[in-house]
Amino acid sequence: MNKQIPAPLIAVSADALSSLETHASMDSLFMYSNAPGEPPEGSKSVKALEWLRRVNNQSNEPLNILGKLIENYMENPDYQSEYTEIMFQRVENKAYKYVQNIRKCLSRYGLEYHQGGLILDGASAPIKSLSTIIKNRDLPAINAEFDRALENLVRDPREAILAACNILEAVCKTFIEDAGLAMPAKKDLQGVWKVIKDELGFDIRQIQDEDLIRILSGLFSTVSGIGALRTHASAAHAEGRTRYNIKPRHARLAVHAAHTAAVFIIESWDEKKQNS
Repeated sequence: MNKQIPAPLIAVSADALSSLETHASMDSLFMYSNAPGEPPEGSKSVKALEWLRRVNNQSNEPLNILGKLIENYMENPDYQSEYTEIMFQRVENKAYKYVQNIRKCLSRYGLEYHQGGLILDGASAPIKSLSTIIKNRDLPAINAEFDRALENLVRDPREAILAACNILEAVCKTFIEDAGLAMPAKKDLQGVWKVIKDELGFDIRQIQDEDLIRILSGLFSTVSGIGALRTHASAAHAEGRTRYNIKPRHARLAVHAAHTAAVFIIESWDEKKQNS
């Protein structure tokens, strides 16, 4: 897909490149990313802008090239914190500002950066279906889906809860299909959870360790609570008489709880397969 890089994204990316690279490292980075042509003449800022515009005009996959250009900025742990430590002193991390500007601009145009230098249209991301990700036990990709939910926290906490619940439902449904179990008539989280919990050995009556019983009982309550909160308060359902005042901290709790439950289900699923 020959989707071009939006002009404002070119501007913020060129700003980052010209500030964080030398002439030599910038030339090397553009060539590594398969940017067309020889290095343009001029200052670092002029060079970065001109080369990115050339990428837009001459490349079949401009976003692929941009993804490679910014890959180190987006994934380097040293660039993800607002402050860094130099000679035992806490100082502002200037790279952080550029990374955040790129992230904001990507979001503004419905684009998303994915690990490995991929920039995808929001409509097409992620590349693989959630079902495929779960079947392949691609935990980093599952983590990325929960990260996407967390990104909605402040702007729309209800939508974040909906996304987290959908991921947890998908984990349960994929297990049911994989195990050849009958899908329940009601396919919401509570419905699919009832099918899988006994199949995975989550029956607390068969567990002797009281501490584990408490933890599993808490897990059952957590899953039930996430499903109920989604039903009563998320954007997927109209509100009834009770008004749920969902705040970002509530959504954050629900997303993290759903993430923990999803990983536990997948790990239990794998253990069951190994023992069968």
